[in-house]
Amino acid sequence: MRVIDYLVKPLRERRPGRGLMIFGLSVVLVVLFMALLAPWISPYDPTEIGPDIFSPPSWKHPMGTNSLGQDVFSRIIWGSRIILYVVAIATTLSIVIGVPLGLLSGYHGGKTDRTLSMIMDSVYSFPSLILAIVIAVVLGPSPINTAVAISFVYVPTYFRMVRGQTLSLKGQLFVEAAMAMGVKDREIMRKYILPNVLPTVLVVFTLSVADAILTEAGLSFLGLSVTPPTPDWGYDLHVGQPFLLDGYWWLAFFPGIMIMLLAMGFAMIGEAINERFSLGTR
Repeated sequence: MRVIDYLVKPLRERRPGRGLMIFGLSVVLVVLFMALLAPWISPYDPTEIGPDIFSPPSWKHPMGTNSLGQDVFSRIIWGSRIILYVVAIATTLSIVIGVPLGLLSGYHGGKTDRTLSMIMDSVYSFPSLILAIVIAVVLGPSPINTAVAISFVYVPTYFRMVRGQTLSLKGQLFVEAAMAMGVKDREIMRKYILPNVLPTVLVVFTLSVADAILTEAGLSFLGLSVTPPTPDWGYDLHVGQPFLLDGYWWLAFFPGIMIMLLAMGFAMIGEAINERFSLGTR
């Protein structure tokens, strides 16, 4: 309920984050429904080769067609499924791995903390996109492998944030009281510490999703995510980019604008939640 409250409350109150939350949620929900309803709202098969090559935006093809006569609008709709699928798996894996490790490291300290912190700092020191490219190249091009590569990059982010929060909460009176009462360490972490770090995890989640969208698009642009003719925004941006100088602007414009809007939507949600959290703790 606390997580839902941080999402919904800015919409009910006239607070600084209200506009950001409304815009961000609107963009994300539109893309989400577009992905869910793709079989019903897509006017054409996104992989079907048609006779209308390089057709500009029109009533028949709202976003034009590409060099193979494929409908760009249909590819945008179906491509939303790939990017959301990859990002959802990647962020879920990052949370499932990073949050428990952060709790263990911050709560127990000692050799466990030093070992985990050293490993995570080593991973964190690499540029995220380069590290994701290396892992994706090793694993091979597929959406699942891309998700694994992205998740590996963002595990240290969740670890560092949760560890820092846990170190701070471990010294609070309610945690010390639970220790004095003989509550098991696992129960203390699950019932007393984890609920208090969830708002921070939620902020990190929305901001890391925005970054993961750009990372997925970058890997797709380099041909490390999907294989043709699978529709994907990053791949379609790569295919359309060489034709910009020939005047076929719609091939790269629409995939690029969708990547930007979706990343911006999640970033704005994260900023709104962060403002809500900051105001709520004053």
